[in-house]
Amino acid sequence: MWKKTDDEPTISAAPRPQSRAAQPAAVASLGPSIFIKGDLTGEEDLIIRGRVEGEVRLKDNNVTVGESGKIKADIYGKSIRVEGQVKGNLYGGQEVVIRASGRVQGNIVSPRVTLENGSKFKGAIDMEPAGEGKSSITKPSPQIPVAAKPGAAAAGSKPASASSTP
Repeated sequence: MWKKTDDEPTISAAPRPQSRAAQPAAVASLGPSIFIKGDLTGEEDLIIRGRVEGEVRLKDNNVTVGESGKIKADIYGKSIRVEGQVKGNLYGGQEVVIRASGRVQGNIVSPRVTLENGSKFKGAIDMEPAGEGKSSITKPSPQIPVAAKPGAAAAGSKPASASSTP
């Protein structure tokens, strides 16, 4: 037959593994018949079409609540999209989007919030960038001025002396 020489290229039959950046991100899905009671964590994007009660923690990933999804949990994600129902707080690292079919009862903390026309939302929205104050949702306390009582010393003034000088 023929002999291989040193200057001929070698062809490998096994495909080279692609770098992590070139591979598409994995997406997990919970179907409409799935019910989870407890905490949900992971390292991939998630689409929830079923029911979840507890807490969803996917801080570095995208979380989508599908139209048939019914969630009673706080959701932590990089990007959160709601097409179904959520009773709980939403903490989006980059954005939170409530689609027209979405229903949310809870507070939203995210630098970018979108409420599409037709969506329903009941709660508070905090769009303050991280590191500039609040780390959690707090209800602002009303500032009620206090009327000074007659004869009371004004704030910042020196109290009257009880002794008299001759």
